[in-house]
Amino acid sequence: MSKLMLKTLREAPSEAELESHKLLLRAGLVTSLAAGLYAFTPLGWRVLRKVEGIIRDEMDGIGAQEVRLPELNPIELWEQSGRAGTMGQTLFRLADRKERGFVLGPTHEEGMSYLASRHIQSYRDLPVTLYQIETKFRDEPRPRGGLVRLREFTMKDAYSFDAGWEALDASYAAAYDAYVRIFARAGVPVIPVAADSGAIGGKESQEFVFLTDDGEDEILLCPQCGYAANAEKAEFAAPAAVPANALPMERVATPGQKTIAGLAQFLGIEERQTVKAVFYVADNQPVFVAIRGDLDVNEVKLKNALKAQDVDPMDEATVKRLGLVAGSASAVGMTGMKIVADPSATEAANLVAGANEEGFHLLHTNHGRDWKADLVVNIGLARAGDACATCGAALEVRRGMEMGHVFKLGTLYSESIGVNYLDESGERHPCVMGCYGIGVERMVAAIIEANHDANGIIWPATVAPYDVHVVVLNGDQEAVATALDELEADLARANLTALVDDRPDSAGIKFKDADLIGIPVRFTLGPRSLEKGGIEVRDRRTGETGVVALAEAAAEARRAR
Repeated sequence: MSKLMLKTLREAPSEAELESHKLLLRAGLVTSLAAGLYAFTPLGWRVLRKVEGIIRDEMDGIGAQEVRLPELNPIELWEQSGRAGTMGQTLFRLADRKERGFVLGPTHEEGMSYLASRHIQSYRDLPVTLYQIETKFRDEPRPRGGLVRLREFTMKDAYSFDAGWEALDASYAAAYDAYVRIFARAGVPVIPVAADSGAIGGKESQEFVFLTDDGEDEILLCPQCGYAANAEKAEFAAPAAVPANALPMERVATPGQKTIAGLAQFLGIEERQTVKAVFYVADNQPVFVAIRGDLDVNEVKLKNALKAQDVDPMDEATVKRLGLVAGSASAVGMTGMKIVADPSATEAANLVAGANEEGFHLLHTNHGRDWKADLVVNIGLARAGDACATCGAALEVRRGMEMGHVFKLGTLYSESIGVNYLDESGERHPCVMGCYGIGVERMVAAIIEANHDANGIIWPATVAPYDVHVVVLNGDQEAVATALDELEADLARANLTALVDDRPDSAGIKFKDADLIGIPVRFTLGPRSLEKGGIEVRDRRTGETGVVALAEAAAEARRAR
């Protein structure tokens, strides 16, 4: 350690909020260059490489083949897939000296598809899964949590190419199982949840989520049947509408009533007997959304339904310019705007809606008779306590951190990029693709979140920067120096790596740094331990200590790991 470029900190910088961020900085594993940009020190880099090694081992184990693609992508590829527009401001764009456009790859569906298109010709070339562990770039508006959300990061992204959906199911299952093993080996407890495919697109996707109060994702869980989904994707069974026969629409004064709760109380009805109006702008076009008053809009579901790049709540100036009456608006008589409705608003009878006039509402409005939606689609947001769509039990809400994501892409990219194969009869078909990603730096952060205590990190042995931390006391004494030489030789023969604290600092400082850095096994070698018969061994996770003979230390270290 006297030669290692490493500076530990007693206190974490004030900007660090997550425990992993604090400990990464205090243990000297990373240094911040700017928001969302981190440099890894030699100690931190060893951890990152260990994580990559686990990922590489499991991907190779399912027959995936490692490749490497350029980080710099020609914009034409992204225009060909259509994502030059849909990725929006997330893309880092640049031009070369000849003004040719490029992007820094945030992911590599396009590039990997192009590579495959040059090598896949026949069904005999399939199935094939290609992967890389490569740098990615995303212009995140709000980098956070140290390594949790970065602008430059390392991703393992894999892509399978198959002849048909059934074959894809097999590739998808193999990647899924590999992910289960990866997270187990790395010491991160995860649960699989149904997820939205986002800008990548595709037919089906699942996230592997580490449940933590500091997670940025909201997860809906069913304690009875085990259903789990990201809030962006979660389905639920809305409470039944109040049964009624259609009655004539009636205008009624509702002075001062601007909220659903207030309106329901004023009229002496339930919130589920009202219809809520919500205004959005989707790709610069105004959109009117109608949903039953007791429900909320899931903006991701709305964005997907509209096939829009951007969906944002309408600002007050636009609301006024369009003549919308906030708090008293409805789709009755609405023209000039696209109307999107949740089934809850179209299937219920006699709902109270705004009269598009300040201080007035309409009783007994009915879809089809009094207003008509341009698009009816499930856009409700699942919340804690809502009924599980599968078994009816009350859903629970937890926070979580996405650790990995698997997608069934289908032919979205193979058709646009031209990844085709000839079947047995010579007929050409697009390959059916899958996509599988893991953020490596985020995984390092999650490992720390799941493995630490008040004193510092507790690395699982599989990802620890070294196998053994040797604290040397009074190393200038000949007996200690001789014993250290013997110990290091024994560890090397046992193929165990050691971080040796040979600094002239006090024992207290050395022990604190050892706990902070968190290597699983700590040896303490000094005059006192030699007097007791050898070397003191301490388990970082349990705190258990003992003394073993010097000749047995390497074997004890291997057992303790």
